[in-house]
Amino acid sequence: MRKIFIAFLLAASLSACAGREQLQSTSRLTVVDNETALPAPERNDLTAADRPSLIGPLDTIQVDVFNVPELSREMQVDASGRISMPLIGTIEARGRTAGELAEAVESALRGRYVRNPDVTVNIRSSVSQVVTIDGQVVEPGLYPVTNQMTLLRAIASAKGMSEFAKQDDVVILRTVNGRKMAGLYNIDAIRRGAYDDPAIYANDVVVVGDSPQRRLFRDFVSLAPLLAAPLIAILQ
Repeated sequence: MRKIFIAFLLAASLSACAGREQLQSTSRLTVVDNETALPAPERNDLTAADRPSLIGPLDTIQVDVFNVPELSREMQVDASGRISMPLIGTIEARGRTAGELAEAVESALRGRYVRNPDVTVNIRSSVSQVVTIDGQVVEPGLYPVTNQMTLLRAIASAKGMSEFAKQDDVVILRTVNGRKMAGLYNIDAIRRGAYDDPAIYANDVVVVGDSPQRRLFRDFVSLAPLLAAPLIAILQ
């Protein structure tokens, strides 16, 4: 047992001495040295590509009909994904953007009830646009998805990786056109700029893997107080 423990400590020490691989410029990444200032981002760099937010069941929305306050109101989408409004009845809201729903309400009002209706829809709160983060993170759970959500930001939302997380075993589960798909990612490689931080979408499931080696190291460390004296005697 003592020999195994010593070998394990030596391996861990050598690994620590090796250190992190130095960043180098590639076709996808430009590394600046200490003497070169990192340039400021341009305006286009500060905005993410637009990802439309889709309305889902139990979301809360605000519908405003210009100059018709009787029809303007805040409402919750029902469990089937529909809303009900005076004069026009039930309208399908699920899977539509705020702009698309506004156009549907305008179409239902136009001609029969309101001349040239001008409708605005805003999403007040969304419970349907969420990502599930599970596995070895500090706080697993459901987290809201914004149009700038990425894998690193999703993990940060869950307070980061836990002690036993395996950085090269992070999976994104996603349904695309009814087909279940999975992508395997290496968090350390993303942090080093080896490839882009992947986008996260509503209904994705992120699973951070478990590292048996980290658990084994923890178990050995927990035995260290018991083996310390014999080890010192042997080494001396």
